[in-house]
This record gives sequence, C-alpha cells and structure tokens, in this order.
Amino acid sequence: MTFAYKTTIRRLALTIAILGAGCGAVAADDGKTIKGVVELFTSQGCSSCPPADAALKKLVDEGDVVALAYHVDYWNYLGWADTLASKENTERQYAYARMLGRNGVYTPQAVLNGRDHLNGANLQAIRSRLDAMNAEGRGLAVPVHAAIGDDGISIKVGAGEGKANVVVVYFERAKVVDVEKGENSGKQIAYWHAVRDIQTIGIWDGKPAEFTLPASVLIEGNGNSGCAVLLQSMKDAETPGAIVGAAAVLAGPQGKL
Repeated sequence: MTFAYKTTIRRLALTIAILGAGCGAVAADDGKTIKGVVELFTSQGCSSCPPADAALKKLVDEGDVVALAYHVDYWNYLGWADTLASKENTERQYAYARMLGRNGVYTPQAVLNGRDHLNGANLQAIRSRLDAMNAEGRGLAVPVHAAIGDDGISIKVGAGEGKANVVVVYFERAKVVDVEKGENSGKQIAYWHAVRDIQTIGIWDGKPAEFTLPASVLIEGNGNSGCAVLLQSMKDAETPGAIVGAAAVLAGPQGKL
C-alpha cells in the first residue's frame, strides 16, 4: 500500500467520523435552547488557530450555540492559500472591527452575539461571556425556528422589539484539510461549520414573520452542508450589529434533503 493511498484512507475515515459526530449538533428543532452565536474568524495559515478550531468543534458538539467559522484570506501571503477562505469572510471581520471600534483584525477572533469579541481559543471565556450576556439581557431575545420540510427550509421568526436583517449563513459541516505550506505545514486539520456564503433574505420589523428557502440551497453539499439563520441588527448599511435571534439546520440523515 502506497503512502498516498494510506493518506487517502486515513483522511476518508476522519471525514466519516467527524460527519457522524456533528450530525444534528445545532438543529433548531432538537429541543435545545440556543445560548448565543459564536462567529470564529480563523485561517489555515495561522499557527495560533488550530486550538480555536478545536474549541469551535466542542461548541458544535455541545449543540447549544450557533457556531460558525469564517476563514479569512489575509494570511495567504505566508505561503498557504486557505482552501476555505473568501474575501467576503474577511470583509465581515473588518465590518465587525468598525462596529467594535477596533483599528485592525486578528485571528483567532471569536465574535459573540455580534456584540463583543475575545480570543477564539479560550473556550472557558467564551462560555462565561455568553452566560454573562444572557444575564445582562444581551442574549438571543427573539425566537427563531428553522426546519427542513418537503418544500424546502421553513424559517419562522417570533415577535420582539426593534428591527433587524434576516441573514442566512451557508456553511460546510465538516472538512479535513492537509495543509502543505505555511505555518501549519504538514498538519491534517479538521474544520467545522466553515462559511461559504452569506445572504440577507429579508427584514424583520418586530412582528412575527415567515420565510422559505428552496431545498437546492443545501442539496449542493451532498449531505455535508447546513445553514444558520441570524436575526441581526445593523449599525449602518455596511456595519453589522447585535444578533438578537438565531437557529440552524443541517442537511443529512435527520433532514429530507
């Protein structure tokens, strides 16, 4: 058996294992209360990021937060082009920097409920900050429900105060990457809930609202896709603000797609 064949087998086994472990982790209808939203800004080219990627995996497994990984592209110059990165992900991080009053960005950065940030590798601090936000009334106050049905993905937003965008974040549930160059050269790293696209599908004005997404938005991932629904206020037309509601669904055995 050649080295390349052995590597392929190990990689396939790891992919199957992580897909099984992540199944249903953040489904909106699994009976769990969603504590908050954690948006991790990370990079395959950042040597400090693997611990944060592992921390996000634990949050995915626990299933009581909507956990998303935005791979950024500004570390690509170090010798490895992140295979999951996009300029849109980087733009979202810079938009958060403006909202937070910061002059720059960093990895690994975790943005919590669109309101605060900290080191994405500090899992204990993330949990504590989310608990504090909920105690202070800075948590997810508006109920959001998302479910896969025969006609697509049904989204229901409850009543509340204020106005917010209904943002859908599409992600890849699990991905194993062999990093060949850069600071993580030679490592095989598993990534979770890597964002591939972001779309605003409507506006919520405080009244109950319903939206439907076509089934095709998750079919293209061959069972390895999912989407999160974020009810997010805007500081201005280009700057995101607080997230006041969230839910997520996964394609796969528990769904009908």
